[in-house]
Amino acid sequence: MFLMVTRLMNYGQQTIRAARYIGQSFMITLSHTNRLPVTIQYPYEKLITSERFRGRIHFEFDKCIACEVCVRVCPIDLPVVDWKLETDIRKKRLLNYSIDFGICIFCGNCVEYCPTNCLSMTEEYELSTYDRHDLNYNQIALGRLPMSVINDYTIRTIQIK
Repeated sequence: MFLMVTRLMNYGQQTIRAARYIGQSFMITLSHTNRLPVTIQYPYEKLITSERFRGRIHFEFDKCIACEVCVRVCPIDLPVVDWKLETDIRKKRLLNYSIDFGICIFCGNCVEYCPTNCLSMTEEYELSTYDRHDLNYNQIALGRLPMSVINDYTIRTIQIK
């Protein structure tokens, strides 16, 4: 009889403890209802990137002197620079410049060390494609300026503070 009473008391204490834990967790859940949502509706809302954001690289073909500093400072030797030596003027003439953004780690070394400032980082971050070979940008694709998110009237911009 005594064993049955102690088991009943233990059961009652465990039930009260479980109800208290459920009540505490419910109060925590209710406290989160007053918070603002963190997620954004991506295609219709976009974040404004910070000033130092390292997005797609922009390349100016006319400024490049084919010195290949960008290739030497790149940790993965990524930029492909094709040039031809003009013997009559003893200068390099740039033929082709390409970067594969499927491999690029967006470290920004090429932009920082370029002596002619022909490379710059843009705010463009939408580089996804269905084929990884489409991520290999030549000088024409690299020279295209990205469309600013702020000027697009179809998209609501959000700035995180």
